[in-house]
Amino acid sequence: MISSADQAGRAQGELIDPQALMAIRSLEMRARVVVEGFWSGIHRSPYHGFSVEFTEYRQYTPGDDPRYLDWKLFARSDRYFIKKFEDETNLRCHVLADNSRSMNFGSRGYPKATYANTLAATLAFFLHQQGDAIGLLTFDDQIREYLPARHRPGHLRHLMLALEKPPGGAATDLAAPLKRIVEIVRKRGLMVLLTDLLAPVEALEKNLATLTASGHEVVVFQILDPAELAFDFAKAALFRDLETGKQLYIDPDAVRADYRRSFDAHCAAVAVTCAKLGIALRRLTTDQPLELALFDFLRERMNKGKVVKRNTA
Repeated sequence: MISSADQAGRAQGELIDPQALMAIRSLEMRARVVVEGFWSGIHRSPYHGFSVEFTEYRQYTPGDDPRYLDWKLFARSDRYFIKKFEDETNLRCHVLADNSRSMNFGSRGYPKATYANTLAATLAFFLHQQGDAIGLLTFDDQIREYLPARHRPGHLRHLMLALEKPPGGAATDLAAPLKRIVEIVRKRGLMVLLTDLLAPVEALEKNLATLTASGHEVVVFQILDPAELAFDFAKAALFRDLETGKQLYIDPDAVRADYRRSFDAHCAAVAVTCAKLGIALRRLTTDQPLELALFDFLRERMNKGKVVKRNTA
């Protein structure tokens, strides 16, 4: 267990090693540590000058009323921001977290699902702090948990508890959950999908198009384990397909080159599909610090320059 002092030290220092982060039992504490590390890293990173104008703030410009300056935000970012008025708020976000069997794979002491759920919690914690409405959907072959996008007392805690529930453990089927989220969420907003995208490309294109056709802005984080990319297993062994349960005896040295070629081709096809649909795609491996994912998310939001009116219900 990592002490509070150690957590604080890491948050104020270099990027947090995911292995150390996952040793923190509380999901909400993990999210808090990442967000604090993000804020403290803004001035020391290549992202210096990042603003948070996509949230309930915008950068100060001469002529703005100084009474609306947020001094706490200035202390964290060393930049001046003005609180927006209600009609300027802009984000209503749903995080869609894949909890299927393939997400249970992990070579670093924790599975992809734990990493993905920690990222989901981090995004929720950050956006909740900014006053935005956050919702959650967890799924495998069906919806497991659904919380509508809200910004109310206690809502963030309910979201964290939903993310802490063990995965359902069934095969991935994006079709039913994505169709359902489109039926439930009538107002256009931002959908952040966290998944390994290990499914046939044709099916992925059809399912992802369900979201974009409804007018939602979509960001996909493809979560992969480093071993899935390198296939650097040393010895021949019995491998089990986590989705189907099928077992195969494989000599890694004999199949590594073909595996990598097929895997790279799949990922390239996924990238083409997302580009065609106007979906922002970010690949993350579970050994990458989560602050980088948060930086990528915010940069994407700013590059889009879109404003999504928030429903305060």
